This record gives sequence, C-alpha cells and structure tokens, in this order.
Amino acid sequence: MAAKTRTTPERDAGDTWLANCARRPELAHEVWEMDGLAPIHCARWLAAEAQLGTALQAVKRIPPHARGPLLLDPGLDTAWWLVPLEAAEELADVRHISLQPFGWPMHCPPAHRPAAGRFWLVAPDGSGRVTDPVYLAAALGPGGGPRLPAEAFR
Repeated sequence: MAAKTRTTPERDAGDTWLANCARRPELAHEVWEMDGLAPIHCARWLAAEAQLGTALQAVKRIPPHARGPLLLDPGLDTAWWLVPLEAAEELADVRHISLQPFGWPMHCPPAHRPAAGRFWLVAPDGSGRVTDPVYLAAALGPGGGPRLPAEAFR
C-alpha cells in the first residue's frame, strides 16, 4: 500500500461536502491545509447566527436527528447553525438569532479540527443535513421552548 502524500490528502466526507459548497472547492482545501478559514458562501443553506451561550443552551433542546452543523467562535461569542434555504420564514420571529443573507461568506474551519479559534460543535458529516428550523425555533423561542423528553434524543 502506498503512503499518502501531502499533495493528495485523504479527505473527510464532511470536508468534501463543505468545500463543495464553496465557490472554489479546491481553494477551500488549500486554505484548510494551511490551518486557515475557508470562505464558504451561503448558497446551499443559510447561516442562523446566535450568541454562543444561547446556541449552547439550544443545542441541548434539539434532538440529534434534527441537528445540523453548528459552528462556534468563542472569541467572537458567536455561533452559526446551518439551516435550509427556505428557513427564513420559519425563523423570522425568533429574536435570539439573525439570519445571514443568501451568499454571505461564512469563514469555516475543516469539519473535524479547529482553525483560527473556530470549530464545529456539530460537524458537517457529508450528508448535506442541516438543522431543522422548526426545532431550532422552538429551542430559541420564548423561554427556549419545552425541554424535550430523553427519548426524543435517541
């Protein structure tokens, strides 16, 4: 079996999916190889931005099957949920988040390691799954919505 070289790294499914969401996928991989943040423009999903503490509380209220990628930047006290393109109406009245516009450049680390202080709490897995806006709205709505029973998380 031949040894892997730096010029042909084995790519994680989450990294491949995320890079394929970029305007220039190969550039995203090159930036990640240099431990940088790649600009991934919101074109296949939108970014719902929340304060870090709010997002960390909300993630406990969303069952795993409804969770999509969640990017954290503790230095900025900010988190971004990836949500479907059609989520704008569902999330319009949720006061704890702001929805970034279509095409907004989100500067992302690779799926399974931090870069420049940012990391994925819920990493992209390559499936294209994003956070269900109904669950996100309930988790972030007035009072954070009801805590879901333990069986909802299985």
